[in-house]
Amino acid sequence: MRGRQRVMQMFKQKPNNKTRIDTLIGPKTRINGDVEFGGGFHLDGTINGNVTCELGGDETLSVSEAGLIEGSVVVPNIILNGTVKGDIEASRRVELGPRSQVLGSVHYTTIETAVGARISGKLIHRGEQGPGTDDSEPP
Repeated sequence: MRGRQRVMQMFKQKPNNKTRIDTLIGPKTRINGDVEFGGGFHLDGTINGNVTCELGGDETLSVSEAGLIEGSVVVPNIILNGTVKGDIEASRRVELGPRSQVLGSVHYTTIETAVGARISGKLIHRGEQGPGTDDSEPP
């Protein structure tokens, strides 16, 4: 129960945050393979594979400081406090905490970055069109 309380404390930092958690992966769990999810997904462990969900909804992936994803991430919303070794494609919102690390490019519509967050790649703004369009280069 302590892990769930820690997760809930993380979400209480922002007022009016209505993020729900449907799936919780613990710190001693390692998944080798791709993960597809719906709803809210919180990661304290490691995923060696890609993480995706349907982009039309309001799904949220949250990764704790102990969490690690070794693969690409394609989600509407991500709250990252851990590490992603791959590209992030977020159709809605990216929140990077002070200890977050991205070893890849971040494709975003809206981004919030705390002091201390590290990105080793490109920041690519998607505008309101969503994934598949690249507003970073003029026509």
